[in-house]
Amino acid sequence: MITPASDLFAIRIIVENRKGVLRDISTVLARHDANVMMIHQETFDSGPYNGLAELYIEYENGSDHDVMLQELAQLPSVREIKPHEPFSHIYGTRVIIIGGGAQVAQVALGAVNEADRHNIRGERISVDTIPLVGEKTVAQAVDAVARLPRAAILVLAGSLMGGEISHAVDRVKDAGIPVIALRMAGSVPEHADLVVTDPIQAGVFAVMHVSGKAVFDIKRVRGRQF
Repeated sequence: MITPASDLFAIRIIVENRKGVLRDISTVLARHDANVMMIHQETFDSGPYNGLAELYIEYENGSDHDVMLQELAQLPSVREIKPHEPFSHIYGTRVIIIGGGAQVAQVALGAVNEADRHNIRGERISVDTIPLVGEKTVAQAVDAVARLPRAAILVLAGSLMGGEISHAVDRVKDAGIPVIALRMAGSVPEHADLVVTDPIQAGVFAVMHVSGKAVFDIKRVRGRQF
């Protein structure tokens, strides 16, 4: 379970796409004791910001936030700056579902229905899915889960998974992210924390694990099959 920090702040900065911009911005943040927790940068290739870049930064602590924003706005490369709610306060914890299209859809059905019950009560749990085929493609996607912000659990849905996918599962588990697998052919079920036959139930289990209000903990049933 990832608990959103109450002292987490976020800003979106539109800047010129050139060298030294990140250095200048991080200097101001450090001067105000802001500890950067996440940063995302991309350039625009269309729209009103075409040719410019966006910096989205989440940070904790910090002093004199209004003064810090004013100093950032005064940097020569900054075109626009605006504070926002952090993603953890909006989208919350993420359940990631990867695998074959039909199975992914069924797992997502269970996960979304269960997340709806929790989110109505004030939690924030979101469900991300991507249907993929091919050992290399799926293995790359599984490995990438460990790099996704706020990813809290992975569900693998398919009929046959093994080889490099199994090694990727081990790496994701080493990163602290539990893995649920559907009962399937291949070696992935042997590497997963939990194996579930019913895809809808697998989605429900995933959401219950990341919820701060449910009593289900995958650690208590690790290695079992349902």
